Amino acid sequence: QLQASGGGLVQAGGSLRLSCVASGGALRPYHMAWFRQAPGKEREFVAGVSRSGVRYDADSVKGRFTVSRDNAKNTLYLQMNNLKPDDTAVYQCAATSIVSYSSRHDDPINYAVWGQETQVTVSS
Repeated sequence: QLQASGGGLVQAGGSLRLSCVASGGALRPYHMAWFRQAPGKEREFVAGVSRSGVRYDADSVKGRFTVSRDNAKNTLYLQMNNLKPDDTAVYQCAATSIVSYSSRHDDPINYAVWGQETQVTVSS
């Protein structure tokens, strides 16, 4: 089970850090990612990190968001800096053990376990 937290209301240019804790099991065997969905839009990939620590970022967040994981704490993080109103969405963490993660990390269909949503609202 994945439990996400850290969302909130922030002004444009501000920062937030999302956390996703895996309860009842270890994070280590899984590739992990953050997705988001804005009203009226499809769910989209934000950032992911493989179980070996390789990171992947969506173009829209490159240079602003950083995904990381702490396997000892069974926690996935998303540090979000220089937030923009377009980043407003509900964010979810997700886990997968799929092979060939490097070429399949950005498709939500490849993720088997999803955390609850956390709302991020960025005001202009």
